[in-house]
Amino acid sequence: MALFAALVVATVIDIRTRRIPNGLTAALAGAGLGLAAFGTGGVSLWGAAAGLVVGLALMAPGYLLGATGGGDVKLMAAVGTVVGPSTVIWAFLFTGVAGGVLALIVAGQRGRLAATVAGTGRLMTATAGSAPLGVATPARRFAYGPAIAAGSALAVLLK
Repeated sequence: MALFAALVVATVIDIRTRRIPNGLTAALAGAGLGLAAFGTGGVSLWGAAAGLVVGLALMAPGYLLGATGGGDVKLMAAVGTVVGPSTVIWAFLFTGVAGGVLALIVAGQRGRLAATVAGTGRLMTATAGSAPLGVATPARRFAYGPAIAAGSALAVLLK
């Protein structure tokens, strides 16, 4: 329940401010690690720590390419502490699908559907070490917290 509550709060704040607060992600990560340490979280302490690292590693490339914000990365890492490494992989995959759908909806509403599809093509073909693509410029930015919430919730429910 702590995970679902944190995801709802992250979604609401991200939609309103386009930011996910460090305090929220730190609290969720702390709760995940604490639950694991006391054996009440469904994953071991090792699994919670590994989930944090895997969640961070999965989202970091998007941040480095300019496609996501730092709060998104930290939220997925915090999710990993609660669900463990294997489920956070599924959460990441489902988040990508939800994010893609959300991006198309937002782009359509803003009249930028063609530009968004072209930018996605550049992002998909970017190589390591390439310059940031500027995908998350203010004119193109949208709250990704809802996608992370949807993908993470789906991963947990299908687990």
